[in-house]
Amino acid sequence: MSTGLPMTVPDPSLPARVRIHEVGARDGLQNEKTAVPTGVKAEFVRRLAAAGLTTIEATSFVHPKWVPQLADAEELFPLVRDLPVRLPVLVPNERGLDRALALGAREVAVFASATESFAKANLNRTVDEALAMFEPTVTRAIEAGLKVRGYLSMCFGDPWEGAVPVEQVVRVTKALADMGCDELSLGDTIGVATPGHVQALLTALTGAGVPVSRVAVHFHDTYGQALSNTLAALRHGVTTVDASAGGLGGCPYAKSATGNLATEDLVWMLDGLGIETGVDLAALTATSVWMAEQLGRPSPSRTVRALSHKE
Repeated sequence: MSTGLPMTVPDPSLPARVRIHEVGARDGLQNEKTAVPTGVKAEFVRRLAAAGLTTIEATSFVHPKWVPQLADAEELFPLVRDLPVRLPVLVPNERGLDRALALGAREVAVFASATESFAKANLNRTVDEALAMFEPTVTRAIEAGLKVRGYLSMCFGDPWEGAVPVEQVVRVTKALADMGCDELSLGDTIGVATPGHVQALLTALTGAGVPVSRVAVHFHDTYGQALSNTLAALRHGVTTVDASAGGLGGCPYAKSATGNLATEDLVWMLDGLGIETGVDLAALTATSVWMAEQLGRPSPSRTVRALSHKE
């Protein structure tokens, strides 16, 4: 930015570079009530790539009945698959994997839960039944040469069960790791985490043999804690952070979940810390302003509002 802001003040205790796992096109849009045209989604992905994001979660191969917004996965993915970026897609089971493989997907993700209540609400299974369902999907994906990410929801709190014991999260995370997932994304689905809790969970995972290099964090900003929680994770050595352009998204199965950490807010903080992301903040902000116009409402990202002078 021409103003020289934010001023860069590096912290040598933090990672030199962070990879942002952009979830706006999938997690960000999946809860939208009004159908977003396929062409708009494809343009959103293209603009995100042009802004310097190197990992963009493109869509989800779930049954249209469960997430109608993403029913166009077969139409969307061919429109973006030739972009020079990583384009992971969510697959709930082997059928979803078949659909993704048929279209040439090279990275997939499965979506597990740390709690029984959310596993029942989201997958109509127990935690262990869900893990058993994912195992053949993960195995086949690995055999096909795909990278596999394991999402874990409700790592810090559950709307039905309340506090979630750290050891419970460690058990399910380790099960996904042992299954062969390359990366494990710890989700604060309802946004209740605080920095000390983040530190405690990451310390416990390291102690259980899950290397921090395989861990990503996925924070929601319900209580305004997403950035402070991210900073706590960075201090522990995490270098992959999930975020959603413009702060889009929630969770259709957890009504108390509000938007994801806004990618622009994250980039502003990382720029100030001198941490490389490769993201052009001005281009990203323009993309989120454009997407907000498509959705007919302003972006909830404070950085987008500040930089676009629409506060």
